[in-house]
Amino acid sequence: MQIALRSPLRVWIRVLAAGVGLAAAGCAALGISAPGELLGTARSEATIAAGLREALQFGAERSVSQASRPGGFLDDPRVRIPLPPQLDKLGRGLRALGFDGTVDDLEVAMNRSAERAAREAQGPLVGAVAGLRIADARAILAGPGDAATQYLRRESEAALRERFAPVVESAMRSAGVYRAFEDLLSRNRALALLPSPTVELNRYVTEETLDGLFTLIASEERRIRSDPAARTTDLLRAVFGEP
Repeated sequence: MQIALRSPLRVWIRVLAAGVGLAAAGCAALGISAPGELLGTARSEATIAAGLREALQFGAERSVSQASRPGGFLDDPRVRIPLPPQLDKLGRGLRALGFDGTVDDLEVAMNRSAERAAREAQGPLVGAVAGLRIADARAILAGPGDAATQYLRRESEAALRERFAPVVESAMRSAGVYRAFEDLLSRNRALALLPSPTVELNRYVTEETLDGLFTLIASEERRIRSDPAARTTDLLRAVFGEP
C-alpha cells in the first residue's frame, strides 16, 4: 500500500488559500473592501486632481464650442441673457405698447455679443484650469456633480473677469448692443414712460457671459460624472470609474 505524502509546498499553498478566504469573508462581514479590491481601486490625491483638471479642461473646450456657435446663448434657455433687471419694467412697458422689436433688438444683440466673446474665452479658461492647484481633491470628487466647476469658479473668476471685460466690450460694439440700448432709451424718452435707468451694460453682459460659460462647464462635469460614455480617456476612467 502506497501512502501519498503531502509536500510542504502543497500544504503551504492550502493554508494560504484558506487564510485569504477567511480574510475575504471577514472583510465582507465587516462591510469593508477586500485587500485586493483596495489595491485595485486606490487613487492618489495627485491622480484625482489630474482627473478633475482633465474633466474641467474638456468641459471648458466643449462649453466654448457650444457657446460660440450662432444661437449658443440666444437659443439656449440655460444661458440666454435677459434684459438687465433695471430695464425689466421698461421692457414690459414697451412691449405692452407694441414696441417688441425695440426690446428684442437689445436682447438679441447682448446674446450675440456673448457668443462672439465666447470665441475668445477658451485660452483664458483652459489656462485657468491648467494653473489650478486643487486642494482636497478627494472631497471635490465626493462632492456634488458640479463641485470641481464650483472650485474653478472660486479660484479663477476674478482673474477671468478682468481679462474678459475688454473682450466683451469689443464684442458688444460689434454686435450693436450700445446702439440697440440707445434706441430703447430714445423710445422711452419719446413716450415719457419711465425715468431713464442707469445700467452698466458692459459689466452686466460680462457677468452674464461668464455665468453662462460656468453653467455649461458644470453641465459637462455632471455628464462626465454620470455617463460612462463621456469618460473618453484612461485618466477620466481611472478617476470617475470604468464604463
